[in-house]
Amino acid sequence: MVIAIASGKGGTGKTTMAVNVAVTVTRQGRPVQLLDCDVEEPNAHLFLDPRFDEVEEVTVTGPRVDLQRCDGCGECARRCEFGAIVALGGEISVFPELCHSCGGCALACPQRAITEEPRTIGTLEQARVGELAFARGVLNVGEARAVPLIAALKNRADGDALVLLDAPPGTGCPMMAAVRDCHFVCLVTEPTPFGLHDLTMAVDAVRTLHLPLGVVINRADLGDEEVRRFCQQQQIPILMELPCDRRIAEVCSRGRLIVDELPEYQEAFRDLAERIVQEAGRAPAPGGAAPAGLRDRIVEQLRHEA
Repeated sequence: MVIAIASGKGGTGKTTMAVNVAVTVTRQGRPVQLLDCDVEEPNAHLFLDPRFDEVEEVTVTGPRVDLQRCDGCGECARRCEFGAIVALGGEISVFPELCHSCGGCALACPQRAITEEPRTIGTLEQARVGELAFARGVLNVGEARAVPLIAALKNRADGDALVLLDAPPGTGCPMMAAVRDCHFVCLVTEPTPFGLHDLTMAVDAVRTLHLPLGVVINRADLGDEEVRRFCQQQQIPILMELPCDRRIAEVCSRGRLIVDELPEYQEAFRDLAERIVQEAGRAPAPGGAAPAGLRDRIVEQLRHEA
């Protein structure tokens, strides 16, 4: 079962929810894997203090022009839809950060002067934190292509575990790449006009993929009632409401877990994990509905404290 925890904007508490749910389920005896898919600014490790024992480079292909064979015809530049190759004065310039690895330039070149070569865009790092399997992607500074790295990270998902994806914020390509094919998407928001605006966009984005979803309202006792009204109108389940507790902010600022430092919230996160798993089993996702037996086992384990 693959669950994405996402948000329409940064700063809503998405990573806070992801790490606390992951640790909570792990302590119930269920195999859990947490994947930090926010590859441009991964931060789940700040709460887990992992020791990465596996590091792997992720590459994409890009064009290399053989200047001895190139006659400067510019056919490759005309074929490229992304401006990654430019022909000026009979000379060819390549901008690898703009390349989308489609291979069209190599196919278009009449002189066969273009070949494709690998280019590193980032790394995958894996570790175990107690019984929790953790992995993250780290995009190279200045690199624009987050989606291939996210795809490579998702390929590491363990089919025998409950997989939690800490998705990139927003509704752009990285977020869509992360949530695609998940069994359920949990959207974290806050009860403010900005929170509602970005939640609306996130709901629309997730529904274009025909994925079941629910909402967690963080800092729920601030703001107004518009987010709750929106969820009611859209028939979106509210999975949890976490209050604006200064102690939570202090715990998170120290890189600690809420369920460790504030035991009174342990039950709330157990209930959230159980609710997410139950909702995930009610509607099929493009990747296939979560097996009923797996769902039932997870729910049963969550109902009993370790």
